[in-house]
Amino acid sequence: MIFSNFTTRTGFFIIFTLCSFAAFAQNTNINLAFNKIVNDYYEAGLELRPLAATQKGDNRFNDILPNTISAAYLKDVHNYNVKFKKQLASFKKSNLSSSDKVTLDIINFQIEMALEREQFHLELMPFNQGVGSMPTTLPSFGSGIGIQPFKTVTDYYNWLKRLDAFTFWADTAIANFNRGISCGMVLPKALVVKMIPQLEAQTVSDTSKNIFYGPVKNMPSSFSEAEKAAIKLAYQNTITTKVIPTYKKLADYLKNIYLAKARNTSGYNDLPNGSEIYKFLVKFYTTTNKAPEEIYKIGLKEVARITREIDSIKANIGFTGSRSDLFDFLKTDKQFLPFTTEKQVLDSFRNILPRIEPKLKKLFNIVPKTTFEVRAIEKFKAASTASNYQTGTEDGSRPGYFNARILDPLTYNAQGMESLFAHEAIPGHHFQLSLQQENNALPKIRRYAQYPVFAEGWGLYAESLGDELGLYKNPYEKIAALSSELFRAARLVIDVALHTGKITREEAIKYMVEKVGLGEREATSEIERYMADPGQALSYKIGELKIKEVRSKYENLLGTKFNIKDFHDAILSGGAMPLSVFESYMADWYKKQ
Repeated sequence: MIFSNFTTRTGFFIIFTLCSFAAFAQNTNINLAFNKIVNDYYEAGLELRPLAATQKGDNRFNDILPNTISAAYLKDVHNYNVKFKKQLASFKKSNLSSSDKVTLDIINFQIEMALEREQFHLELMPFNQGVGSMPTTLPSFGSGIGIQPFKTVTDYYNWLKRLDAFTFWADTAIANFNRGISCGMVLPKALVVKMIPQLEAQTVSDTSKNIFYGPVKNMPSSFSEAEKAAIKLAYQNTITTKVIPTYKKLADYLKNIYLAKARNTSGYNDLPNGSEIYKFLVKFYTTTNKAPEEIYKIGLKEVARITREIDSIKANIGFTGSRSDLFDFLKTDKQFLPFTTEKQVLDSFRNILPRIEPKLKKLFNIVPKTTFEVRAIEKFKAASTASNYQTGTEDGSRPGYFNARILDPLTYNAQGMESLFAHEAIPGHHFQLSLQQENNALPKIRRYAQYPVFAEGWGLYAESLGDELGLYKNPYEKIAALSSELFRAARLVIDVALHTGKITREEAIKYMVEKVGLGEREATSEIERYMADPGQALSYKIGELKIKEVRSKYENLLGTKFNIKDFHDAILSGGAMPLSVFESYMADWYKKQ
């Protein structure tokens, strides 16, 4: 009897096991097929975006500069998205692993946004004064100290091919600008007047002083004299016959033709179908369905909350002046301006990491393998570029860089350095972007994913960890950190107000000066950035608020079982993703707790 029972149970077990292995094999095949398409989607995307490939350290396409604003290129992008949309539609989400479900949601969101974007024809305003525009991107790549590699003779000639292709891109830009003029799709005059000197800066006739000559000055010693001579001549010719004439052509066109046709208004609401374009860009950058008006109200609420906190500290330290007086005091008092050299500023940033390292171990289990360095932004673009983080390469050939904007060490303010370091460096962008890139368990489309709302949301959230990291002990440093948060909250108000016609450029500048304490020059640069890239500035605060909301939710649900290190590790190991996907991803994490 016992033997009979054993046989019966064993027989059931064998049948159950066989069924399980069959199901496992089926799911494995599904996941393998799915991940092949995911990889194909990633690889085909790199071919369409070779500059992004170079930035990732993938050097296969370093000689290619596509005409990204041409009708032919845009058709290729459309076909790419339609093709993979159809292929991905063949998979049932319920048959995929939990990780692949997240991947599917991410790619579907990307494709949806790309296809929706087509209808708005933003290529008719092909570039502006922003750092992401092609004419400003190329000097950064080709300076010899940027992203484009200059280690071999082939590297040097690869870059010349890209410069050759830029001439065609520029001709298309002018044609697109003209098409935009004909239908009222034009940039604000306030931006165009800033673009002209940027272009003219690249027309330096003395080749040796032209930024594109930088690689020639630093040729590897391993090159033969004949190779060096040939490269020097080739670069002189390209700069003289292609680079300078192309930048001059663009500058002359903007100055003599486009400027007169540019608009006097500031917001997208004044463009044809501008309100719908702005709604789309809000959805694109926030990865939510929040209406502009809802974001505007969130901004007003956050500005009021943070302002109250600043006023509370102001009262506690006995500062009797107004809030504006406090901001002026923080900007101008000599105790906050201790530097005389650029090296002193950089060393001050470098000294933050040793101070927070003991506390980092209490907040994070995993840290990046990618090395990290602090450096100053190149002088040629420091005036128009904010402090930022540049991701290192997967193979370790390039570290992650925190690029600090130092215009003049004598006027560099020490207050705010801690929150800036936490955001741009550690545990901000360097942690999030490096850990994402290093995570071999993720498909490449996720390891290299870029969602400003996630990355910038994490960066701002990292600033909020300052107290837990032992920063902001000085009340003035705490005010500076709150001022940084206030700045991001004010963006919610200003970006929406600008592009829905609530305020003008001048009123927006005044708001930033009075409410946030920015200087007029800095406020002007910020407002013009929002004019050029609507919606992007919303991503910081919207992303941070979502991370804080999710943290609060699971702290309450898990109680004593909530582990902050596990929470942070879950966020950083999943990679960047739209916020709707992030919520479901963290819900799965919660179930496993």
